[in-house]
Amino acid sequence: MITLKFGGTSVGNATNMRLVSDIIAHSSGRRIVVLSAMSKVTDKLNTAAQRAENGDSTYTDVLEDIKQQHIAACGELLTQSHQSGPLSQIIQHIHQLEELLSSVFLLRELTPRVKDLVASYGELLSSLLVSAHLKDRGIAHRWIDSREIIVSDDQYGNAKADLIATQANFSSKLDWNDLDILIAPGFIAANKTKHTTTLGRGGSDYSAAIYAYVSKSTELQIWTDVSGMMTADPRICAKASTIATASYDEAMELSHFGAKVIYPPTLLPVMHENIPVRIKNTFEPSHPGTLITREVVKSDHLACGISSLSNIAMIQLEGSGMVGIPGFSARLFDTLARQSINIILITQGSSEHSICIAVNEDDSDRACAAINQQFALEIHQQAVQPATPQKKLSIIAIVGDQMKDHTGISGRFFSALGKNGISIRAIAQGSSERNISAVIQSEDANKAILVTHEAFFEAGRKEVHVVIAGLGNVGSKLVAQIEQQQNYLLEKLRIDLRIVGLVNSRHALLDSNGINLSTHAQVLDACPSQTIQQVTDWLIERNLRNSIFVDVTAQGDFINHYT
Repeated sequence: MITLKFGGTSVGNATNMRLVSDIIAHSSGRRIVVLSAMSKVTDKLNTAAQRAENGDSTYTDVLEDIKQQHIAACGELLTQSHQSGPLSQIIQHIHQLEELLSSVFLLRELTPRVKDLVASYGELLSSLLVSAHLKDRGIAHRWIDSREIIVSDDQYGNAKADLIATQANFSSKLDWNDLDILIAPGFIAANKTKHTTTLGRGGSDYSAAIYAYVSKSTELQIWTDVSGMMTADPRICAKASTIATASYDEAMELSHFGAKVIYPPTLLPVMHENIPVRIKNTFEPSHPGTLITREVVKSDHLACGISSLSNIAMIQLEGSGMVGIPGFSARLFDTLARQSINIILITQGSSEHSICIAVNEDDSDRACAAINQQFALEIHQQAVQPATPQKKLSIIAIVGDQMKDHTGISGRFFSALGKNGISIRAIAQGSSERNISAVIQSEDANKAILVTHEAFFEAGRKEVHVVIAGLGNVGSKLVAQIEQQQNYLLEKLRIDLRIVGLVNSRHALLDSNGINLSTHAQVLDACPSQTIQQVTDWLIERNLRNSIFVDVTAQGDFINHYT
């Protein structure tokens, strides 16, 4: 028995749904298949609900868009003789949505319970389409409504499953009837009063983990649009590679700090039963992906991966009146808990003179207002300074079970950041030594990920970015020498030296990926004229790591721009 979950991009259109049905068909043994909504459909449903609540009649336009998206997929996916039933189901569900949102529009009220019911239609529609396609192909299976199986609490929008009640439902209500495949919508459940609930962000992952738990699956497969968890965000770091194996703890740490391949609560039910989780790529099914298990598998890298969170704000509670006085931390955390504000990172100096916390930037003003109200007396007595948020920050975290008891990990991390002029605003490391986190300016986040990946995963290889101003005799010779030495430097010294900027008195050739030096002269002459300030602005905006600016001009114009 295995459980397979396919995300929104995997069922994003008819072409992708065909790939999904191929994977289902080629899997062996009994399998439960959990499906997300088609790409962007959940967002569209939420938008329609918000417009209806605000009295905006264009919510009907959004519903029409959702309807046409599914009708188009149905037409592409199914042979003509098998379209009438699924089309009827799609239209019926859209009609139910219209009635539901019409009530919201008239009342100008969107309760959490109604919002969950609206959001549930995305997964219902996508799973019915995939089920219809399997039927069209002659693949025997059964579609089940997850609301009949998964029992949740009453926390609409972020419900938690009652695993004991769900286990009882699964055992008593499901009869496989010699079938090997069950198809189920993810993300949705029902509370004990049979009202629809949703399982929060990443809820389809969570649904799949619940099914894996109650069915005692031998493996949970999460099928997405990347080939497993990566050592860094591949959109930022081109040299990021797939993490072959990770422990549950490593996966949860990486996911908490921004790696969106897997939702952290997903791992809790499977951890309980020690069920392996495999992250696979729908569009490259032969790739082994990432296997997540309880065991820590030793690798050549002490770190497992690098992750980051953006839109962070730091709030500091500081003052001499805190020193040696018990209860300050408890009051701070209680205040934020009552405001439902999540604390992402905490650090405190041993002097007890200050406590520093990181929260989502959107929550920072509300958090400061609550803190200042709680400590109004201490602030009035000047024993504590008023809290103010420091915004436009990011957190970068290096994660790995093997980092424990190895010296020099923090030094390598902070040295890589320091050598590139990246200022660290706060540092946190848990007692497990599995995670070292640093708070930095958001403008430095991409550079920080790149230099950290270089330090931990690229075996001593270093990219160096060079800008040369002045292409007379000296500058031209320097360019020629670099071109001649590039391969030697890379092969022998592991230095990937790239010229990213060439500037003369008339033109500027700028390319952050590196300039082709064999044709640079012709290309440079065709480049537009740029001022020294424009070149400087380009360098600051790109903020490339390991950067060297070489001024071989005979003028003093660049001097004023050095700083």
